[in-house]
Amino acid sequence: MSDSVRPDEVIPPNGGSRVGGAGVQLRSLALDVVQLVPNLVKLLTRLMKDPRVPRRSKLMIGGLVAYLVSPIDLVPDFLPGVGRVDDVLIAVFVINHLIDRAGEDVVLEHWDGPYDLLDLVRTVLDATGQLVPPPLRRWMERLSG
Repeated sequence: MSDSVRPDEVIPPNGGSRVGGAGVQLRSLALDVVQLVPNLVKLLTRLMKDPRVPRRSKLMIGGLVAYLVSPIDLVPDFLPGVGRVDDVLIAVFVINHLIDRAGEDVVLEHWDGPYDLLDLVRTVLDATGQLVPPPLRRWMERLSG
C-alpha cells in the first residue's frame, strides 16, 4: 500500500515521490513572496537614491504615488473585482520601467535577495506589464522619455 500514488500527490519529473504535494509548493511560494516584498522595497528605495538611474524614471515613481492616493482613477475603485486593476497595472508598468532604465548592473548591485527571486520579479513584471492597454503604455512611455 505504501507504493500507491495518492490522487492529490504531485510526482516530480524524476519519478520520485514528494511528501505533501501541492501544499508544500504553496508554502514554498508563500515563503518566496514573503522574502520578495522586503527585497523589492529595498531595491526600489536604492534605485531611487542612485544617481545612475534617470531622473524621469524616478519622477514616474512620484507620479505613481500621486496617482495611487488620488481620488481620480481610470477605473473607479468602488467597482468590485476591477476597481484596483488600473492601480496594479500602472504600478507594475512604472516599477518595470524603473528597473529596465536602471540597467542590469545597477539592479544586480542593489538586489539583496536570491537571484531566482529577481528573475521571478522580472517575469511577473514583464507579463503583467503586457496587460497595460497599448495606448496607455505608449502615453506613459512618451512621458518617461
